[in-house]
Amino acid sequence: MTAGSPRRSTTRLPEPTLAQGLSTRWRSIRRALAKNPIMLAGFIIFIFIFLSAILAPVITVHDPVRTNIEERLQAPSLDHWFGTDHLGIDVYARTMYGGQVSMLVGVLVATLVIGGGLVFGLIAGYNRRLDGPLMRVADAIMAFPTLLLALAVVATWGGNIQNIVLVLTVSGTPGMARLVRGQVLSLREQQFVEGARAIGASTSRIMFRHIAPNTFAPMMVMASLVFAGSVVAEAGLAFLGVGLPTFTPSWGNIIARGRDFLGSSPWISFFPGFILTLMVLAINVIGDGLRDALDPRLRRRL
Repeated sequence: MTAGSPRRSTTRLPEPTLAQGLSTRWRSIRRALAKNPIMLAGFIIFIFIFLSAILAPVITVHDPVRTNIEERLQAPSLDHWFGTDHLGIDVYARTMYGGQVSMLVGVLVATLVIGGGLVFGLIAGYNRRLDGPLMRVADAIMAFPTLLLALAVVATWGGNIQNIVLVLTVSGTPGMARLVRGQVLSLREQQFVEGARAIGASTSRIMFRHIAPNTFAPMMVMASLVFAGSVVAEAGLAFLGVGLPTFTPSWGNIIARGRDFLGSSPWISFFPGFILTLMVLAINVIGDGLRDALDPRLRRRL
């Protein structure tokens, strides 16, 4: 080095950690909640329904499975807020406890779909040799009707939460994997990935440290849709008699039990159906808000 020549700095800027990336996205979500009243309303409604389901043993006084023929088909009152069904069971208690099943299914399916979709999407998008086979398997799963798969699983292993979660996870993972794969295809040729390869970073480090955090924004939006779809799917399967047993409170089988009394006692099906609709609407509104908050092209408008 000659005298007077500028000295090159060898100091490396610290690369952002996963926690820092999540913190940045969480700040974007909080800003969106503050500036988007519709998203905030959806978030409040979802939290209210979610907490009501979790606190069902505290906010209900009646047994959700105890029959009382003397009180059958009673209209909503101070004693039975949502009325009673044809067996005298309190519809309010049954609806609140049924929300626990729906929330549990939604959380489990969304979590498993995110994990499975992230792994398979990263592998398919980054490894060109495995891309074709994995995507053909995903196409085959997506082409198989969820209802037929549910019928096969329930007929073989019985109707319970584990089997319902299994069916919905298998059906939902290919869609998430294709979403992640599309993001990876556009990210793997970016300069920061090329730079990581140049300094000798391993394939797993590039995939999970550099590429994976950049797929979280669309995955979070997709996860909200998966959650809502899982709740609706579980209710639909229970309504058709393919899901949980009728003695287990679930929004779907409560609605199904009241369909024969829609003319005389519509409250049996109305209240669980209304809460189900309200929750799915709230989640969809949250999903739209997340898309606006996490999409760099739309974030400037907020």
